[in-house]
Amino acid sequence: MKQLANRLGKTLAFVLPVVLVTTGTLAVTRVPWAPSGSGDQQVLAASSSTSGNSSADAVKQKAATPQDALQARLLQTLNRQDPGAALDQLAKAMQQQPSLTRYCTDLARDLGQAAVRKYHGDVKRAQSYARPVCDGSFAVGTLSAAG
Repeated sequence: MKQLANRLGKTLAFVLPVVLVTTGTLAVTRVPWAPSGSGDQQVLAASSSTSGNSSADAVKQKAATPQDALQARLLQTLNRQDPGAALDQLAKAMQQQPSLTRYCTDLARDLGQAAVRKYHGDVKRAQSYARPVCDGSFAVGTLSAAG
């Protein structure tokens, strides 16, 4: 009986770490907080594709962190459309990726400053797009860019 318990213990001591490492490695290859493509989850790739050099690819390569990538997307949206669309996108991103909420006020403030720059210093026009996203940091950004 003692030999059986000893052998079982040794087997578990060997197999358990292997199983834990393998499952942990497989678990981190799928991240549900990544931007959704065709499905809810994306598989991480070790290298980027070389298919075309679009502006989105350039943004992804320059952005080292998720908040940098989000900031680049928000600024693109602000420049293409309007600050309101960028703020709506920010609010949606905060709901989808709660891990980025600590960067929300900085992102909203940066959007406010960029909105003032887009409208050539017209603070009133930039503030007209303000939304209650991230405790009004967008409005703070518009005022800090003006003064």
